Amino acid sequence: MDVLDKYKKAWNNQPNDSEKVSKVDIYKMMKSKSSSIVKWILIISILEFLIPHVVFLFVDYDEYNKIYSDLGLGELAFYGFIITYIISAFFIYKFYCSYKNISTTLDTKSLMDKILKTRKTVKTYFIVNLSLFSIYTTIFSIVSLYDKLKPASSYKVFIFIISLIIVLSVSILLFWLFYQLLYGFLLRKLYGNYKDLAKLDEISQ
Repeated sequence: MDVLDKYKKAWNNQPNDSEKVSKVDIYKMMKSKSSSIVKWILIISILEFLIPHVVFLFVDYDEYNKIYSDLGLGELAFYGFIITYIISAFFIYKFYCSYKNISTTLDTKSLMDKILKTRKTVKTYFIVNLSLFSIYTTIFSIVSLYDKLKPASSYKVFIFIISLIIVLSVSILLFWLFYQLLYGFLLRKLYGNYKDLAKLDEISQ
């Protein structure tokens, strides 16, 4: 028997005024938990944006940039970084708005709606980042090995293509697991709050 089932049983034996107070208290608890989860999503997204910049403090940026220039990918890398920054900033702003909206929500149905919208935003963020990672990794891998494949036999080209597919698949899988570790747990807790709120709303009717 979960918390809401216990409350439902107790409410049946309480005066109306006490019942109303209990419902308000449980709503406030769910609202606080949801707000805290979204705040952590916001914090993680900000850290995810900042950590690569901290890493660059310990890396020779000119040498790093030369790798792309030598491959003829200097402009692509430059515009790719700009696109990544814009996308990251956009989603950080969306997560901040979600946090503020949930924190100021005044009724159960609105809170449930905002929880669903937040989950959708996080999933979209994940899909966009996974897509960008796949595109960048594929282009870099093909271009970096293109010259080496020119004199190669068709058999070696075939082996390269198979190897590339395997490496990209493993890389994408690791990237997916990384995001599941970062955001998956929080999304499951957030959806758990949504289901509890749905029960609360059903009980209140």
